[in-house]
Formats: sequence, structure tokens, C-alpha cells
Amino acid sequence: MGEPVPQSPPRFLPYGRQDIDQADIDAVTAVLRGDWLTQGPAVEAFERALCERTGAVHAVACANGTAALHLATLALGLGPGDAVVVPAVTFLATANAARYVGAEVAFADVDSDTGLMGAEQAAAAMERAARAGWRVRALAPVHFAGQTTDMAALGALAARHGLAVIEDACHAIGSLDLAPDGRALPVGGGAFGTLTAFSFHPVKTIAAGEGGAVTTNDADLAARLRRFRNHGMERDPTAFEDREAAFGADGITEGGTANPWYYEMAEPGFNYRLTDIHSALALSQLTRLDAFVERRRRLMDLYAERLAPLAPLVRPAARVPWCRPAWHLCAARIDFAAAGRTRAQVMAELRARGIGTQVHYIPVHRQPYWRKRHGGLALPGADAHYARTLSLPLFPAMADTDVDRVAAALAAALGLPAPA
Repeated sequence: MGEPVPQSPPRFLPYGRQDIDQADIDAVTAVLRGDWLTQGPAVEAFERALCERTGAVHAVACANGTAALHLATLALGLGPGDAVVVPAVTFLATANAARYVGAEVAFADVDSDTGLMGAEQAAAAMERAARAGWRVRALAPVHFAGQTTDMAALGALAARHGLAVIEDACHAIGSLDLAPDGRALPVGGGAFGTLTAFSFHPVKTIAAGEGGAVTTNDADLAARLRRFRNHGMERDPTAFEDREAAFGADGITEGGTANPWYYEMAEPGFNYRLTDIHSALALSQLTRLDAFVERRRRLMDLYAERLAPLAPLVRPAARVPWCRPAWHLCAARIDFAAAGRTRAQVMAELRARGIGTQVHYIPVHRQPYWRKRHGGLALPGADAHYARTLSLPLFPAMADTDVDRVAAALAAALGLPAPA
């Protein structure tokens, strides 16, 4: 008998990754062969396509999701003395964007099963902010893992108190809000919010490499977003303040032609521009958004089936009735204590079996910066969500059998029988 043929190990499954095809490569290559690498026609084309997809009137592309959130706070004119309500379960950037402009953050608790901030939790955070002497100016709900918060309820709360709404939709491109009247409303269309921030990082549903955008239906806010995106520079002749410098001898008369080199800066901005290279990739990816979303939904349905036998130690992501999500994460809920395993042990065991996982997120109010700034804050829903969450692999190139593999490996790591 011959020697046994060595078996190659199964491919490693990260918790998320991009899906790039030849059309994406061709789109980027076309830009590299063209005349524009940044702030050219590909950026404008992507912005138009994003408006068409979301139903928003304006889309402003920018460098990344963090830049999108920062631009939103800048456009609203938030600053010292103001406060933004932010759920504790989110990435650091949602809260940091408020601090970038000098505003305070009023952290809100979340539902322990979904990680989402509701109107009741937001209202409680507003009350704490009032006791601290802060003036709440905006709500910043986070659409965690692709599921939206109850935007009809949060929008009504914001309207009652005259607040702006910055939707952190960095997880939710392609998700749909199911309105009380039965309409399915694309996230980013501004049905309930003032501004919506997106991210196009490689682990998100569509990738730009790095990239972000803000959508809005307010023309004045859109103009501010575009100005702050580009150093605060103003090139619209109707907005120039120094008419003599702008127009020379024609400065006294309206309708004169501005000097071709002239621009003004009324207030500082940032270099948050998106390149044509990134925009071309994002635009190409956007054409496949429906396919990406449907594949992610299929995988999440499979996870619900395959994880069911592992209950009650393991439960799939809890689902809300007011949303048709474009799933970004498969955030399973695991009772590590009851299983007699630490989360670190389970993650290490899964990695040894070729399966990558991640934790989304450490509640932001626990971070040293915020503890020093605000002291201890009891948010039991956020803490309970954090204690049980583990993000399992979810990306379109996964095969159905990969879900079986993950479920079996998770069962073994928890000391449970393999699911049938």
C-alpha cells in the first residue's frame, strides 16, 4: 500500500471579509488608466448611485465611516455645551465623533439581546444629560449588525424635543426600515433621521478599501458636509465674503466672474476626501449589493437552524420586527459561564479549528477615557450583551457547508454534542 495522501487543512474562515470580482478589478483599473485619481467623476458617480439606492437627495462621499460621523457633527454645528446620545454598544468612533467637536456624550443602555438602543433608553440618557447640565442636541442611534433601531420611535422622540438624528448606519447599507404604515424604507433615505453615516470598510457589506459617506435631504447640511470634507474651502462665488479679492474690479456688481484661482475658508475643515480609486471600487460593489444582502440573509437563516440544537447555551442573533436587515455580523449569544468555558478559551479553540471570531463590542462607557470623564455608569443591558456576544464568520463567499462547520466547531468548543 502506498503512503497516505496528506490532507490539507480546511481554509481559514475569518469573521468577515470582502468579496472582489473581476468587474471590481476592471473598475479600479479603468480609473488608474484615466486622468483622475481623486475627486473626479468616479466620486460623483458613486454619490449619485448612493442617492438612487437610498432615496436620499444628497450623498457626500468621504474617507471612511469615522470621517462620515465627524462630518455629521460638524455639519450640525455641535460643540461645547452640547451633548449627543450614543448607545454604549457601538464602535469607538460613534462617541469619538461628538468629542471631536467638543460635545459631550450621554451614553444610553441597549437591549441585551439585540444590542440596539430604543426610545426608552435614549430618553433615560437624555434625563441623565439634563441632570449633568448638558444640552442634548442630537441622537446617534446605531444600526447594530445590520438591524436598525426602532427609527419610528426614535424619530418621534427627536421630533418632540427638537433634536437632530445622526444614524450610524456603518453596519446597515442595504437594510430596510419597516415603517408603521407598511412601507419598506431604505436606510439612508432620511425618513426618520437628519443625517446617515455609512462605512465601506472591507468587512462591511460593500467595500471601498477604506471609504464612507453621509446622506441627507437637507441642501444646507450637504453644502456644509462638502465644505468640511475639503479643508473648509469654499469655491461658490455666491458665498464669497471678500468680494474685492474674489472679483477684482467686478466685485461691486452681482454676477461678475470670480478670479479663477480664488477660494475662501470661513472655518477650518479637514482632508476627508474619497479618491476616485476607492469610489470606483465602491460603485462596482454597489451594483452587487442586492446579491450580497440576499446571500448574507441566507447564511443567517442557516445559522438560526444550525445553532438551534445548541440552545440554551447558544442562541442566534435576536431579530426585531421593524427591520429587514442586510446582515453585517452574525453576533451569536453564548452563555459562557453555564458552559464552563471562558470566551477567550472558546475563541482560541475555534481559531485552532480554522475559524475566526470577534467581539462586537466592548461597551464604550467602559473605556478608560470615558470612565475618567464620567465616572462609573451602570448600563446593565450593554454589559449583559457584551458578556454573551461572539461574532461568527459571515461573508458572501461562505458556502452553506461552512455554517455546518462553524456550528460543529462551536459545539465542540463548548463541550456540546455536534448538531445533527
